[in-house]
Amino acid sequence: MFEDFDSREIDTGEARIFARRAGSGSGLLLLHGFPETHAMWRDVAPSLARDFAVVCADLRGYGQSSCPPSSADHAPYAKRAMAADLVVLMETLGFRRFMVAGHDRGGRVAYRMALDHPDRVEKLAVLDIIPTADAWDRADARLALGYWPWSLLAQPEPLPETMVAAAANAIVDNALSGWGSSPDAFPPEVRQLYVDALRDPAHIHAICEEYRAAASLDRDHDHADRAAGRRIACPLLALWSEHGALAEWYAQAGGPLALWRNWAEDVSGGALRGGHFFPEESPIETAATLDAFFSGR
Repeated sequence: MFEDFDSREIDTGEARIFARRAGSGSGLLLLHGFPETHAMWRDVAPSLARDFAVVCADLRGYGQSSCPPSSADHAPYAKRAMAADLVVLMETLGFRRFMVAGHDRGGRVAYRMALDHPDRVEKLAVLDIIPTADAWDRADARLALGYWPWSLLAQPEPLPETMVAAAANAIVDNALSGWGSSPDAFPPEVRQLYVDALRDPAHIHAICEEYRAAASLDRDHDHADRAAGRRIACPLLALWSEHGALAEWYAQAGGPLALWRNWAEDVSGGALRGGHFFPEESPIETAATLDAFFSGR
């Protein structure tokens, strides 16, 4: 994986962020979700690196990035803090302005970055998410049962930390096979990489703190932006799983595009083949769709 990519570890002031980089031209940051690491982009990033300077980063608290101490309000793991890391990362790598695509948790960091740092983000792609506040405001039994990390990992410590530490294999297997994706999309070495990333106590705690922040501060930040009329200024591409929950669950609201149009003026997108982890199931289609959007073709 990533054989033509250079590895870097950047000190952002509050965290050390691990990233891989290849290609030249406009900067394009790729962000992963749970329970993944930057390795989720292994079959997408090389294609995009033909046209862009691609940076694949591990979010704060995930993968090979560091786990800063948290606080009672979980602020060090709010998407605002995680986005700030990546602004510093990209500027250190020479990109004051850049484009960003994020899947799952990475998508939440990416759109928060576009709201908090509109002068930095040129284009934004969000993969298989709706805004955090919208997801919580519309939450029902389907979310609680279908995407259990939202409620389970947000519980007070040490309950979720203890459960994840005791069952890292089961956690990864349930996610990779239970959210509409084919288990065949994850080679054994990749699956093991994700399991190993969930076995370190510091990373387990950091990931739980990120989910606690999503259930509290991230919601508050979204609600404050909505009340103030703040919107995403750059073009936004929303992609979601053809076989996943977003289109079905939010059909009465007009689907994902309608929800994102409450947050941004220039919104496009649609469904791609596969389940929640469609970038790993359908990397050629994902890469082509992202390339067309970011290049303007």
